[in-house]
Amino acid sequence: MTTELHPSVLLVEDDLVVAECYKNYLENEPINLVHVDTGEAALLHLQQATPAAILLDLGLPDISGMDILKWVSEQKLNCAVVVITMENTVNVVVEAMRYGAFDFIEKPCQANRLIITLRNALHQHHLSQQVEFYEESGKRQQYHQFIGSSAPMQAVYQMIGHVAASQAPILITGENGTGKELCAEALHKESKRAAQPFIVFDCATVPKELLESQLFGHVKGAFTGAHTDRQGIASSADGGTLFLDEIGEMSLDLQSTLLRFMQTKTFRKVGSEKLEQVDVRFICATNRDLEAEIQAKRFREDLYHRINVVPIRLPALRLRGNDILLLAQTFLSNIAKLEEKPCRGFSADAQEILLDYHWPGNVRQLKNVIHCALLTTVGNEMITGEQLRTTINKKHACKQYTPASERSSAAQEPPPQQQSMIVALTNGNTFRIFEDIKTEVFVKALDYCHGNVEKTAKLLKIGPATIHRRKQKWKASKQVGQKL
Repeated sequence: MTTELHPSVLLVEDDLVVAECYKNYLENEPINLVHVDTGEAALLHLQQATPAAILLDLGLPDISGMDILKWVSEQKLNCAVVVITMENTVNVVVEAMRYGAFDFIEKPCQANRLIITLRNALHQHHLSQQVEFYEESGKRQQYHQFIGSSAPMQAVYQMIGHVAASQAPILITGENGTGKELCAEALHKESKRAAQPFIVFDCATVPKELLESQLFGHVKGAFTGAHTDRQGIASSADGGTLFLDEIGEMSLDLQSTLLRFMQTKTFRKVGSEKLEQVDVRFICATNRDLEAEIQAKRFREDLYHRINVVPIRLPALRLRGNDILLLAQTFLSNIAKLEEKPCRGFSADAQEILLDYHWPGNVRQLKNVIHCALLTTVGNEMITGEQLRTTINKKHACKQYTPASERSSAAQEPPPQQQSMIVALTNGNTFRIFEDIKTEVFVKALDYCHGNVEKTAKLLKIGPATIHRRKQKWKASKQVGQKL
């Protein structure tokens, strides 16, 4: 994907004095600014080329600026529109936002307000460009309930497509919050059993003494409180898919019963001698290391081999790069509608924090943080980096956000390859600019790993998103770009 070093910006303003004032405000910004003074000229320009952003005056002499905004919305042009006008009534603001205006600036406009708003609009445009790129390149941006176009998620989507039609048991592993139930549901919907029931049984939330009854059902009088016959979820899943979540929490006694059920697909209700049979496809999930559980005598090895015919490992959110931004934008849009609280997106520093934080709670934590941060915004403002930082630190005191620049690297000695690279960059007792040294470390590490970002991140003990951001900075620098 190529990114414009100097994105185009269309200024639509009929007052030539005001237009010259805006040009002066923006003269040091890395943009290509084009000015037109009528609505007709603006439409003609937009039919020939789509700018990254539009600075749009509503009070034009020939065509209403609001009509131009509507046209941009109808044509689904990928550009951010900033409305600039003296009309500051609530109705005008609401109408502009309804037609997709990125922001609304009241005249007379201060330089800082215009510059900051335009920068934020261009950041938003850059993000939408990334979304278009992934769609056009054939990568799935969304797959069933999953959102993400990163390489790790593409591999997951492909794996689901390959094995969904099989009857083989599947074991989904991954950290809490990575979407194991979403994966199981996608497998079911892609299978031949899609029209049949998809039943979820969470082994971690049902008391151990009730697990067998919940799973297989019971007959009246089987135990105290069993006043009627009850059908278990195994019967409910007949013909469809039975998803056993957090299977690592199941007791050894019930593991033995489950193994027999998976082998024969027959069971007896608690208190009954009648043997019943069902046709189900088994999908299991856990966040535990089951091989370690086997070593600790907490999980049966024979059951492990039975459920682990096809393994699917879901990646942690911190390994998914710009998926974080795609998820964040989707969550923000959905939650804003739910709460009836409009929000224009994330500021540039907020996006930096989203990519830089390690998200120990994964996608579930990300959604939780965005929901809380949205509720702290005032009016139609953007979510800022400070709001995200405060929200993370309040809600996750033991997993606080610390900027990468403040993290200590002294706690752990770098591996030999990294040591040799750092030594090679020193020059006797002469000190060098730290940013230059850091850049060369990244370049040499990438070269050492043959351009593999994941391996480079592991070598340098940082997140892959950090390397992706630095590569984007290199592309924006001709000097470093030529070096690479």
